[in-house]
Amino acid sequence: MCAAALEDYCGSIFWNASYLEREDPDLPVCVEQTVLVWIPLGFLWLCAPRHLMTLFQKTKVNRKHLSKLYVYKQLVVSLLFLTAIAGLGVTLGEDFGPNRDSSSTVKNAGVFYANPVLYAVTWILVLLCQAGVRRRKETVDSATLFCFWFLLVLCDIFPFQTLLREALREGKVSDVPRFCLFYISFGLEFIAFILSAVADIPPELKERVKKNPEAGAPFWSRITFHWLNSMTVKGYKKPLVQEDMWELNREDSTPYIHQHFQHFMKSELSKARIRFQHKLKKKGVEGRDKAQDEAIQNGLSNGLGKGVSHDVLIMEEKGKKEDEKKKKKKDKKKEEENYPNSWLISTIYKTFKGLLIESAFFKLIQDLLTFVSPQLLKLMISFTEDKSDYAWRGYLYAVLLLVTALLQTVVLQQYFQRCFVLGMKVRTALMAAVYKKALVVSNDTRKEATVGETVNLMSADAQRFNDVTNFIHLLWSCPLQIIISIVFLWLELGPSVLAGLGVMILMVPVNGFLATKARNIQIVNMKYKDQRLKIMNEILNGIKILKLYAWEPSFQTQVEDIRGEELKVMRKFAYLSSVSTFIFSCAPALVSLVTFGVYVGVSPDNVLTAEKAFTSISLFNILRFPLAMLPMLIAAMVQTAVSRKRIEKFLSGEDLQSDAVRHDPSFSSAVTISDGSFAWEKEAEPLLKNVSLDIKPGRLVAVVGAVGSGKSSLMSALLGEMHNTKGFVNILGSLAFVPQQAWIQNATLKDNILFGSPDEETRFQKVIDSCALTPDLELLPGGVQTEIGEKGINLSGGQKQRVSLARAAYSEADIYLLDDPLSAVDSHVGKHLFEKVIGPNGILKDKTRILVTHGVSFLPYVDEIVVLVDGQISEIGSYDSLRASRGAFSEFLDTYAKEQSNQNQSESDHGQETTEFELIPDREDIQPDHALEDTVSVTLKRENSIRRSQRKSSVRLRLNSSIKKPRDGEEIKKGQKLIEKEAMETGQVKFSVYLQYLRALGWGYTSVAFLVYFIQNAAFVGQNLWLSDWTNDADDYENITYPNWKRDQRVGVFGALGVAQGVFVFLGTLILANASISASRVLHSRLLRNMLRVPMVFFDTTPIGRVVNRFAKDIFTIDETIPQTLRSWIMCLLGVLGTLVGICLATPVFAVVLIPLGLIYYFVQRFYIATSRQLRRLDSVSRSPIYSHFGETVSGLSVIRAYGHQERFLKHNEITIDENLKSVYPWIVSNRWLAIRLETIGNMVVFFSALFAVISRDTLESGLVGMSISYALNITQTLNWLVRMNSELENNIVAVERVSEYSEIENEAKWITDSRPPDTWPEEGRLQFEDYKVRYRPGLDLVLHGITCDINSTEKIGIVGRTGAGKSSLTNCLFRIIEAAEGRILIDGIDIAEIGLHDLRNHLTIIPQDPVLFSGTLRMNLDPFERVSDEEIWKVLELSHLKDYVAGLQEGLQHEVAEGGENLSVGQRQLLCLARALLRKSRILILDEATAAVDLETDDLIQKTIRKEFSHCTVLTIAHRLHSIMDSSRVMVLDAGKIVEFDSPRNLLEKQGHFYAMAKDAGITEQHIPIPAETIVEQSSAL
Repeated sequence: MCAAALEDYCGSIFWNASYLEREDPDLPVCVEQTVLVWIPLGFLWLCAPRHLMTLFQKTKVNRKHLSKLYVYKQLVVSLLFLTAIAGLGVTLGEDFGPNRDSSSTVKNAGVFYANPVLYAVTWILVLLCQAGVRRRKETVDSATLFCFWFLLVLCDIFPFQTLLREALREGKVSDVPRFCLFYISFGLEFIAFILSAVADIPPELKERVKKNPEAGAPFWSRITFHWLNSMTVKGYKKPLVQEDMWELNREDSTPYIHQHFQHFMKSELSKARIRFQHKLKKKGVEGRDKAQDEAIQNGLSNGLGKGVSHDVLIMEEKGKKEDEKKKKKKDKKKEEENYPNSWLISTIYKTFKGLLIESAFFKLIQDLLTFVSPQLLKLMISFTEDKSDYAWRGYLYAVLLLVTALLQTVVLQQYFQRCFVLGMKVRTALMAAVYKKALVVSNDTRKEATVGETVNLMSADAQRFNDVTNFIHLLWSCPLQIIISIVFLWLELGPSVLAGLGVMILMVPVNGFLATKARNIQIVNMKYKDQRLKIMNEILNGIKILKLYAWEPSFQTQVEDIRGEELKVMRKFAYLSSVSTFIFSCAPALVSLVTFGVYVGVSPDNVLTAEKAFTSISLFNILRFPLAMLPMLIAAMVQTAVSRKRIEKFLSGEDLQSDAVRHDPSFSSAVTISDGSFAWEKEAEPLLKNVSLDIKPGRLVAVVGAVGSGKSSLMSALLGEMHNTKGFVNILGSLAFVPQQAWIQNATLKDNILFGSPDEETRFQKVIDSCALTPDLELLPGGVQTEIGEKGINLSGGQKQRVSLARAAYSEADIYLLDDPLSAVDSHVGKHLFEKVIGPNGILKDKTRILVTHGVSFLPYVDEIVVLVDGQISEIGSYDSLRASRGAFSEFLDTYAKEQSNQNQSESDHGQETTEFELIPDREDIQPDHALEDTVSVTLKRENSIRRSQRKSSVRLRLNSSIKKPRDGEEIKKGQKLIEKEAMETGQVKFSVYLQYLRALGWGYTSVAFLVYFIQNAAFVGQNLWLSDWTNDADDYENITYPNWKRDQRVGVFGALGVAQGVFVFLGTLILANASISASRVLHSRLLRNMLRVPMVFFDTTPIGRVVNRFAKDIFTIDETIPQTLRSWIMCLLGVLGTLVGICLATPVFAVVLIPLGLIYYFVQRFYIATSRQLRRLDSVSRSPIYSHFGETVSGLSVIRAYGHQERFLKHNEITIDENLKSVYPWIVSNRWLAIRLETIGNMVVFFSALFAVISRDTLESGLVGMSISYALNITQTLNWLVRMNSELENNIVAVERVSEYSEIENEAKWITDSRPPDTWPEEGRLQFEDYKVRYRPGLDLVLHGITCDINSTEKIGIVGRTGAGKSSLTNCLFRIIEAAEGRILIDGIDIAEIGLHDLRNHLTIIPQDPVLFSGTLRMNLDPFERVSDEEIWKVLELSHLKDYVAGLQEGLQHEVAEGGENLSVGQRQLLCLARALLRKSRILILDEATAAVDLETDDLIQKTIRKEFSHCTVLTIAHRLHSIMDSSRVMVLDAGKIVEFDSPRNLLEKQGHFYAMAKDAGITEQHIPIPAETIVEQSSAL
C-alpha cells in the first residue's frame, strides 16, 4: 500500500530485491529521492526551533560585526537556494514550458515538484538558523548544523554514484539540466559542510580563547578533543609549568560550583533538620538526653585517629567490621540519631543532575553498541564460509565494523569525560563546602574533630567521592551488560551457557575471600611500614648524635630487622596476589572450556561452528569487565558511605551564635558586657559568671588574674566565640585581636602584617618600628618579602608575637583585644612594645585597648584594671585604688612580683647574651599562662602539638639549619639558600634507570619470567588456533555423526592449553614477585647503608622531610607499585604482540599495515606521556597548598573571625582550588585525547583485519577469520592499557632514580681502617692542635683559621666566645664531623685523620647541648649494642641521680621512651645523656653546655657528677654561661675562628682583654673565681 503510493509519487519502482542480488548493487532511484532526502531534512526541521528561538530573544551580543566566515556560510546557502529554485524551474519548464512535447500527456512525477520546494524551504530555514547561532552568546558553531551537513553529504553520495554509473553505462547523460544541478548543489553542500566545521569566534571571545582554547573549539574538535593538541605539543617540547595551564571554563570553576552546591544544600539540609527534629520529638525527652550523652562520649566515633596513616585506617575500618558488627548495630542507631543525615547524596544529585543524565545517556548507547560487534563478527564469519556470497557484503561488514567501533569510541570517551569532570566537580564542591563550614563552625562541633581530621575531610573523604562518582553509572550498567550478554549467549549456545556463567559466578566469592586475606596482610604490612618510618624519622632527627656516639650500626640492624619482617609479609601478599592472578587469567579459558565442553557433550547434534565459537568468545570477553568491576565498585561504595557520614556530620554541625555580640550604636561605651554568663559548650557549666563590664572609648584596660581565672575566656566572649547563656555583649566599632599563641600564615612577612589591608608605606614603616621588627628584618634573607614557613617555622616565638601585634596595629581597628602578647618576648622588648604600641604614649593611644597581662611592671600605667577570680570579676579600679584595698589584686601582685624579681636576677646573669639570642632562639617559648584546660584553643593546641610531633621531621631540621648556624652569619644575611631546592626530574627517564631496576631484580629472574610469560602467550595463541581448527570440523563431518574420540580430543587439548596458560601466568607472577622483593631489599638496604654514612653537611642542607620521603613514598612505590605495573606492562605488551601475530598468521598481508600504525601509535604515546607526566606532577604540587591553607585557617579561626576576614579567606580558598583544577582538568582531557587516538588505531586494526579477510577469503578457513577478528576486537582496550602502563611505569620508575640518587651520595671517611689504635687508647687524653683550619663546605670561608694549642692530660678547659666564634666547630672537628682543610689534631700522639671514624668516635665522649633520645627502651638508649651488664647500668643511673626514678617505673630499664623522649622531662633527658657519658668511660669528655634546656637544680647535679666522676679525664667545656667555667684550669677565648686568649681565668681577668669584657657583661668579677688555680690542679677536681 505504502510502497504503491511512493511509486506513484516517484514515478518509478520503490523497492526491488533484485537491485541487491548482483555483483554491483545499487539503491532504486525512488529510495534515493524520498528516504535519503527526508532523513537529513527531517533532522534539521526537528532541531531548527531551538535556533529560531534565539532570533526572537533580546540579546546583548554585538550584531554589527559580521565575520567573513558567516558571510561565506550565508552566501553558500543562498546559492543552494538558487539551485533549488532552478530545479523547480526545470520541472515547470518541462511540464508547462513553450517547447514541451505537446503529444505526451505524461507530466513529471510529484517528487520533482516536491523536492525542490522542500529544499528551498530548508535553505531558508538554514539561513535563519545560522543567524540564530550567531546571536547566541559565546557560541562558535552549531553541532546540529554540522550533523545536518554531514548527513546530507552522506545521503547524497548514493545518487552521486547512481547518476555517474548510469552515465558511464549508457555513454551519455540522459537528463543534462538535473545532472548539472545535482553536482553543483553537491559541491556547494560539501563546501558548506567544511565551513560548518570551522569555528566562528566572535570578537568578545577572542581574548578568552587565547587563555582557554576549549572556548573556541568547534563541534568536531570537542568530540575528538583536538583542541588539546597545542598543550600536548608544548608538553612534548618542554616540561609544562603552572603558568602554561589554561583558564577554567566558568562552569568548572570553584565559585560557580560552590554557589550551586550551597543553593541545593540549604534546602536539603533544612529538610533533613526538620526530619531530625521530628525524630527527636518522637524519641521523647529522655531519649534526647541519652543521645546527647552518647554524642558527647562518642565524640567523633568514626573519626580518624590522631595521625594514623590514612591507609591503615581504611584497612582497619574494614578489618574491625567483623567483630564490631553486633556492637555496631546498637551503636548505629544511637549514632544516626545525633545529627541530621542522608541529605548529602540528594544534594549532589540535584546539583549535578545535568551531567549525571548526560553521562547516563552516553553510557547506555555505548553499552548497546558493544553488542553490535559480536553480531557483525558472526555475519562476517558466515560470509567467509559461504564462498558464493557477493564480495560487496564482506566490504560492507568491514566498513560497518569500523563505523560501530568509531561510534563506540566517540561515545565512550564523551561518557568518560562527563564522569571524570563530574567526579572533579563533586570533590571541588565538597572541599569548598567543608572550608566554608569551617569558618563558621561552633566550638561544640570544632571540639569533636581535630585539625587533622578536618583536613582529612577535605583531602581523603572528598577524594573518595571523586573516585566513586567516576564510575557511578556502573551500578546499573554492569547488570545491564551481564543480562544482554547472557541473552545473546543463550541464543548462540542454548542452556549450556549456564555452565560457563556458573564458573564466572563461583569466581566472585573466591576473589572476595582472597581480597579479605590480602587486606589483612596489608594491615600488618602498614604496621611494619609505620614502625620502620618512625625509626627512620628518629634516626634522621638524631643523626648527629648517632655520628658522635658511633651508634649507626646498631640502628641500621634495627631498621633492617623491621624491614625483613615487612618483606616477609610482602612476600605473603605477593603469593596471594599471584594466586588471584592465576584464577583471573584462567577464568576466560575455563569459562569457554566448560561452556563448549557442555555444549558439545549434551547432544551429538551440537557441532561447534566458527560462528558460534568466536561470537561466544567475544561475548564472554564483554562479560569479564562487569563481573570484575561490580565487587570493586561495591567495596568503594561502602568506603564512601563512611565518608558520607563524616562529611554530613561536619556540615550539619551547629554554627556559631551569630547574635552572640551585638553592635548597637546607641551605647556610649566601646565595650559593654551586661550581666553575662558564658560557656564553651551549650550544655556545659558557664566559665564566666555574672560578668558586667563597661569600657569607655580610648581607655587602656588591663585584665589580670591567676592562671585559669578566665582571662582568655573573657577575650573569647568578647569575640563571640563562646555560648552566651545569659546577658549580652555590645561592641562599638571594629575589632583587632592578638591571641596568646601568635598565629602566622604561610605568606610573606609583609602579607602577614597587612592581612588584607591596603598597603601604605609610611604607616607600615611606623608599625614595623614600633613593634621592634626592624632589627629582625635585617637578619631575614628577604626583608619584609621573606616567605614565612608553615606555622611561622622560621621565626622565633618572640618574633611571631611581634608580627601578630604588628598585624593588629596596622589594621587600625577601634578596639584592640590583646591576649598576653608580652609573655613571649624578653622583658626589655616587652617594655619597648608597651611604650611604643600599647601604652599611654604608643601608636594605639587613642584606641580602646583591653590587655591581658602578667607583667606587673606595666600595671601602674593603665587606666583601669579588671581583676578576675574563678570566672568572676572581683574588683575593678585604678592601680593605686586596688593596691590600697588589699583584695585579690594585691595577692596577685605579691605572687607575680616574686617571680619577676627571680627572672630579672637570672636575666642579669647572662646579661648581654640574651639580646643576642633573642632574635634567633631555637626553643619553644615557655608560657606562664594557659587558657582554661577545657577551652577549645587548648584542645586545638594539643592536637596541633600531636600533629607537630608527627610533622617535626620535616620541620626540625629546617630550624636547625637555618637558625643554629649563625656561624656563617653573613650567609643568612646574603639570603643565600641554605637549603638546596629539590631536584624535580623532568623529561624522559633515562634508560639506565630501567637497567638499574632490572639489575636489582636480577638478570636470571627477569629473563626466566619473560620466557614464562612468553610461553603463556604462545599457549594462548595455540588455544585459539586449535579452536579455529576445531570449528572446521563442522564442514568435515557435515553429514556424518561426530565421533566421540574426536570430541574428547578437541575438548581435552583445548582445556589443557587453557590450564597451561593459567599455570604459566602463575609461575611468571611468582618469579616476578620473588624478584621484585629481592629488588626492594637491595635498593632499600643500599639507601639505608648510604644514608648512615653520608657526611653531616648533607643533613644540614637537606630538609629531613625530603630524606624521609625517599624511605616512605619512594620505597613504597618500589615495593608495591612498580612490580604490579611491570607485570601488567609485560602482560599487555605480550598480549598485543600475540594478537598481532595471530592476525598476521591468518592474513599475512596485515603485516604491511602494521608499520604505519605502529609509528602513529609510538608518536601519540610519546606526546601523551610527556604531557600527562607533567600534569600529574603539577596536580600533586598544587594540591598541597589547598590542605595547608585549610589547616592554617582552622588553627587561626578566632583571628580570622575577629578581623572579619572570612570572605577574603573563602576567596583565597577558591583561588587555590582553581589553581589545582587547572592541572586536573587538562589531565582528565589528556587521557580522553589519548584514548580517542589509540582506540582509532585499534579500530583501524579491526578494519584491516576484516578487510584482508574479505580480500583473501578464498584461501581462508572461517575459523581463522573468526580468530583474527575476535582478536582484533579485543586489541583496542589492550593498546590503551599498554600506553597507560607505559606511562605509569615511567612515572613510577622515577622512584628508583630518586632512591639511587641518595644511594650514591659521597660518604664520609671509612668507619674502620687498617690502622687501628690500641684498645686502651687514649690512655692519657692529651690533645694537640697543629695549625688546624676547617670550613663547613667546599666553597665557603674558613671557620677555624689555623688553631694551634696543647692541652695536657686531665686538664679542664673552658671554651668561650660570642655566637659564631667557632666554639661548636671545634668539637665537630674533634669528632671529624667536619674534616680538616689543613693541619691536624693529635690525641696521645696519634693523628685522628689516620684512623677510622668509629675507632675515633667510640673513644671520645660528648654530652650534647640538646638531649636527644630515641624511642625504644631506656636500656637501648644507654647501651644500644648491649655491651655492658645491667649492674653497670644501674651504677651509672645512680651516679646520674636517676636510679630512684627508674626503679620506680613499672618496667624499670625496659621502660619505653616515647618518640624524642617526650615522656621524660628535659632535665631527666639531660641526666640520661650524662649516664651515657659515664658508661663510655673514655679519657676525653666534651661538654656542649646546655643553656635553655635545664633548670638550675639539674645543672647543679650534672656539674657535681662531672667534677667527681671525670676528675681523671681531659674535659673541654663549651660555655654559654661564664659562671660554669670560672673554675677551669684554663680558658680558651675564640673570636672569628682564632684563639685570641688562652690562660687561667684569673690571669685573663687581670689582663683585661676579651674575657674581661665578657665577664663584666655577665657581672662576674674576680671574687667569683672559686679557689686559686694551683690548688685546683693539686686536688684535680676542677669544674
